[in-house]
Amino acid sequence: MPDPSSPPVKTDPSASEDDSSRISLADLEGPSFYERAWNVLQGRPRNFRDPKIFHKISLIAFLAWIGLGADGLSSSAYGPDECFRALREHGDYTFLAVFLAIATAVTVMILSLSYSRIIEHFPSGGGGYVVATKLLGRHAGVTSGSALLVDYVLTISVSIASGADAVFNMLPMGLHRWKLLVEIGAILFLVLLNLRGVKESVTAMMPVFLIFLVTHAILIGGGLVSHFGRLGEIASDVSTGLQQGRSTLGLWGLFMLFTAAFARGSGTYTGIEAVSNGLQIMREPRVHTGKKTMAYMALSLGITSGGILLCYLLFKVAPAEGKTLNGVLVESFAGNWSLFGLPLGKVFVGLVLASEGALLFVAAQTGFIDGPRVMSNMAVDSWLPRRFASLSDRLTTANGIIILGSAALILLIATHGNIDTLVVMYAINVFVTFSLSQLGMCRFWWQRRVRVEHWKRQFLLHAVALVLCVAILTFTVAQKFSEGAWVTLLVTATLVVLCLCIELHYRHVAQQLKRLDQELGDLGLLDGEGGEPDPKEPTAVLMVGSYGGIGIHSLLSIQRSFAGYFKNVIFVSVAVLDSGSFKGAEEIDRLQAQTQESLDKYVKLARGLGWSASSRIGSGLDAVKVATSLCSELALEYPHTIFFAGKLIWKRETWWQRILHNETAYQIERRLHWKGLSMGVLPIRVGLESENRAAPIAAVR
Repeated sequence: MPDPSSPPVKTDPSASEDDSSRISLADLEGPSFYERAWNVLQGRPRNFRDPKIFHKISLIAFLAWIGLGADGLSSSAYGPDECFRALREHGDYTFLAVFLAIATAVTVMILSLSYSRIIEHFPSGGGGYVVATKLLGRHAGVTSGSALLVDYVLTISVSIASGADAVFNMLPMGLHRWKLLVEIGAILFLVLLNLRGVKESVTAMMPVFLIFLVTHAILIGGGLVSHFGRLGEIASDVSTGLQQGRSTLGLWGLFMLFTAAFARGSGTYTGIEAVSNGLQIMREPRVHTGKKTMAYMALSLGITSGGILLCYLLFKVAPAEGKTLNGVLVESFAGNWSLFGLPLGKVFVGLVLASEGALLFVAAQTGFIDGPRVMSNMAVDSWLPRRFASLSDRLTTANGIIILGSAALILLIATHGNIDTLVVMYAINVFVTFSLSQLGMCRFWWQRRVRVEHWKRQFLLHAVALVLCVAILTFTVAQKFSEGAWVTLLVTATLVVLCLCIELHYRHVAQQLKRLDQELGDLGLLDGEGGEPDPKEPTAVLMVGSYGGIGIHSLLSIQRSFAGYFKNVIFVSVAVLDSGSFKGAEEIDRLQAQTQESLDKYVKLARGLGWSASSRIGSGLDAVKVATSLCSELALEYPHTIFFAGKLIWKRETWWQRILHNETAYQIERRLHWKGLSMGVLPIRVGLESENRAAPIAAVR
C-alpha cells in the first residue's frame, strides 16, 4: 500500500490505451504447468453452475451403502471375533454366542431405527454434531464433533491396519517388513481418490464390496443350512451350558460375562451414524435415500455379524496362532472343497479373506467421506479454522481430506501399524456421539409430549438406544482405560479445548467488527450526486465482502489517503461457494443475490460521498482466483486503476492468526503485482477503541 503521508501515485494521463493495456485476455487465468499436472491427478475442475451438478455428484442409496456402509460391514471381520474370544477367556462359554448374535442384531436394528428418525428431523445432514448442537447446545455439539473427528481418524487407521494384516497374513513372513509402507501408500491413494470426488471413489470400490457380500452370503448361508439338522442338539447344548454356567458363576456372573463380551465387540456398531452424517451427498429426495441406505446397512450388518457369531458356534471355531477366527471359520467351512481334483475350497478361502482385507481398506472411505463434512460444519460454526469449509475445484472439502489423511498417517507411523494398539483406542468416541445424539432426541420428544400425540413411541425408541449406548460406552471405557483408552479421551478433550479457544478468538474478532459496524453503519444513509464511473478518470477498485464496517473503513481510508485524486470507485465482491452454501442451485442464486445487495449498498454509499461508483460481482470456489480475474478485466476497461483490499491486523501477529484468518488480500496483491498491476492492502486494526478510528470517520464529517 502506498504510504499515506506521501503524494498519491498518479498514472500518466497521456499514456495511450494500448500502452496501459499490458494485460491481455489470454493472461487472465491461464492454467500453469502445476495446475495442469494437478488436474491430471485430481481430475478436471467441475462446473458448479451446471444445473445438473448436484445430480452428477450425489449418490443413490446403493452407492451410498457402499461408501458409508463399508465401515459397519467391515467390522464383522473383528467385532464378532472379539466377542467370541471373550467367551473363551474364562472357560468355554461359547454357548452364549447364540444370545450375543441376537443381541448384536437387535442392537443394530435399534440404533439404525433411531438414526432413521434423526434423518427425518435433520435432513440437511451433519449427524451427531448437528443433533447435539441443535438439541443440547453448542458445547455438547463441539464435544460430539470433536469425538467424531478423532473417531474418523481412528476409522481410517484401524481399517488400513486391519486390511494390511489380513492381506499380509497370506504372505511369507519375509514380506511383512513392507507392511507399514503399504499402509502409508494405501492412505495416500485414498486421499488422492477422495480429492477427485466422493462418487468416483465409491464407484472404484464397488467390486470389492460386492465380492465381500457374495462370498459372505455363501459362507453364512451355507454354514447355517449345513447345520440345520443339528438344531435340536445345539439347543440342548445351549440349555446345558446355561445350567452349568449358572451353577459355576451364578446368574449375575453369567450376565456380567455376557455383557463384557458384548461390549468388547462394540466396534461392530461404529459405522451406523455414517449415513446421517453424510446426507449431503445423497440423491434427492435425501430423506428417502438416507433411510433406504440405513435399511441396507442395518440388514447387511445385523445379518453378517449375527450370522458369523452363530457360525463360530456351529463349527466349534477355536483360536489358532496367526489366524483370525474368520480365517479358521472359512477353512472349516470350505477348506476341503474340490471339483475335478481342483482345490476349489482353497480358492474360496483365499477369496473370502482377500475380500475381507480389501473391504477393510474400503472402510477407511467412511472417514474420508464423513470426517471432512463434520469439519466443514464445525468450521461454519467457528469451532475450526474457516478454511475447512472451502470447496476445491472438484467440489470436495479438500482441506479436511488432507488433514484427516495426514493425522491417520501420523497415527499409523507412531503405532507402527499395530492393530492391537489402535483397536484399544477405537470404538470409544463413537459411543460418546451416539449417547449425545440419543439424549438430544429424548429431550426433543419430551419437550413435544403435549403437542405430539404419539410422542411416547418415539421417546421410548431413543431412550432404549440411549441406555444401550451409555452401557456400551461405560463398559468399553472401564475395560480398556488402563490399556490405552485414556489416550483417546485425552486427545478428544484436547481437541475440545482447542475448538473452544478458536471459537473464543473468532467471537472476540466478531465483537470488535460489530462495534466498527455500529460506528460506521449509518453512513449508508447518505445521498449524493455521484454517477457512473468515467474510464478516463483515475479509478480505485476496492475488494469488499458483505456490507459492514470493514468495507466502509477501507473506503474512507482511500478517501483520506488519496484526497481528491480518485474520481471513480468500483467495488468488487466474490460470492464464494463453500460447503455451507453448496446445497442446491437455489442456494447459489440466493448467495449471489445477497452479494449483489451488499455491493448495491456500497455503491449508494460511495455516490453519497461524491464518488462516481459501480460494482462488479463474481462467483466461484476460490476467492483469490475469481477476484484476480475480475481485477484483470477491470484493468483493461479502466486504464488508470489502483486496486485495494482491507486486511485485519493485530498489534502482535502470531502464527495461529495466519491459520485462522485467510491471507486473501496478500495473495491477490501478489498475483496482481506479477501481472504488472498496482494494489494496496489497507490495514484494519483489531481491538482498538473507537477514538483510534476517529481519523477515517472525520473524513466524512
